[in-house]
Amino acid sequence: MNKVVARYASGGMVKGVTADFLPGRDTFHVSVAAGGPGSETVEIRMQDLKAVFFVRDYSGDPQHVRKKEFDAGRPAAGRKIRVVFRDGEVFVGTTQGYQPGRQGFFVVPADPGMNTERCYVISASTQSVSFI
Repeated sequence: MNKVVARYASGGMVKGVTADFLPGRDTFHVSVAAGGPGSETVEIRMQDLKAVFFVRDYSGDPQHVRKKEFDAGRPAAGRKIRVVFRDGEVFVGTTQGYQPGRQGFFVVPADPGMNTERCYVISASTQSVSFI
């Protein structure tokens, strides 16, 4: 089970766990975090999303200021990339699987202190993607 925050291109989100997320599929399911046993399961359509954030916890650290640069003393695994979403959010990290034309790709954040462990970016929700 993976803790995720599925963020819709329209601005909404669903927080919960998934066991059937696979890149390239059209849908996956999230058991909503607010529930306990018997909690609601929601089908998520990839075409409706901005990104799927795989997180450590659902609340994160509201005091954390996200770094958008790499730590020079920490080697980066993969190609350094900057993603600008259509809503203006900038996500900086590394990728090993970005190819234009694909539905999406994973990015590991440059900031190791972020609540996000990795992010599956939906290509259609990006304004620009560039290697840095």
